[in-house]
Amino acid sequence: MVKKIITPKNMTEHILLIDDDERLARMVGEFLRQSSYSVSHAATATEGLALLDGSQAMRDKASSSVDLVVLDLMLPDMDGLQVCRRIRALNGDAKRTPILMLTAKGDPMDRIIGLEMGADDYLPKPFEPRELLARIRAIMRRRGEHALSASASTLKPALQFGSLEINPETRQAKLAGALCDLTAYQFDLLLAMAERAGRVLSRDQIMEAVRGRELEAFDRSIDVHMGRIRQAIEVDAKNPQRILTVRGVGYVFAKQQN
Repeated sequence: MVKKIITPKNMTEHILLIDDDERLARMVGEFLRQSSYSVSHAATATEGLALLDGSQAMRDKASSSVDLVVLDLMLPDMDGLQVCRRIRALNGDAKRTPILMLTAKGDPMDRIIGLEMGADDYLPKPFEPRELLARIRAIMRRRGEHALSASASTLKPALQFGSLEINPETRQAKLAGALCDLTAYQFDLLLAMAERAGRVLSRDQIMEAVRGRELEAFDRSIDVHMGRIRQAIEVDAKNPQRILTVRGVGYVFAKQQN
């Protein structure tokens, strides 16, 4: 049964926590409530997916939409990576719900796979609630900036690199007319590099170009995201022609492409 932890009338940002740890859910719910978020808790993947999918039996008026999902990797009825994939299948467009995945501490492979499956961020357990809040705020801040940008009177033109089109306004990338499967953060990384095509950028410079991710200062996570972007925009990800690695420095987005 989905449990609504708090639904104040003046709150508009709704977080869905999918985690079978009842004690953790109570703690997180109370902490986020004090930080002005609305929180729903689902103890199983089935309950969480039903809420996201719009099942009326799992909803109430206050939880009609979800702005962010905090997803535990270990669930009793389904692997968190499978849930991540299912959520992406439910809302696969550019406005899809961000996912912050909770992973086991000391298991970097789970985090890497989670990012590849479409998670926007990860946080190892046990975690400090203030770090969770900071990461949530960073994601929400980016969403707000994107919405503000989309409503601006001066529209940014789409960037065209051969058969690859990157549209800042629709927040979509298309390869030969087909929509590329990218998370919100991966699109931000791609756009930041495309806007600096031909320039060799270090990992720090790439991260600095994408605001709101100060907490994810790990080279490996950037490399994972780059690998995922390559899978989406390259004809052959093993022989990339668009995002090139510059050994010992970082990456460069090629100006001339097919």
